[in-house]
Amino acid sequence: MEDYKERNEVYSKSVRAGKRTYFFDVKSTKSDEYYLTITESKRRFNNENGKFFYEKHKLFLYKEDFEKFSEGLTDVISFIKKEQEVVERTPENSIQKESVEASNTLTDVSFEDLGDKSDADDTAVDDANNKSSEDDNI
Repeated sequence: MEDYKERNEVYSKSVRAGKRTYFFDVKSTKSDEYYLTITESKRRFNNENGKFFYEKHKLFLYKEDFEKFSEGLTDVISFIKKEQEVVERTPENSIQKESVEASNTLTDVSFEDLGDKSDADDTAVDDANNKSSEDDNI
């Protein structure tokens, strides 16, 4: 049994990625066929006993599936990268579009209906006097 265990573990690579660690382990079957295990390990805290533990998820990948798995993984990674670039550019582009659209929708405003200039000057003086007397009352 000890001999099988030594033979079973062929190669291992770990990758730390933020709060996760990924383990890529090449193992062999009893008939010396290689397969891959991918393990995701996350450190978690147990509130009940106040201790940390590791939550693990494993994926077993056999050599007959390597090519299809690799193609699928490459495809979805390319899709994510492409879509992420579009998302990262979208806020800038939409802000620029909104600014252009806003400048195109500005209209002239006319103040002809507010009365003549002498009425406006009298109102401004009255407002200033009222403000001054309010300040004196404080």
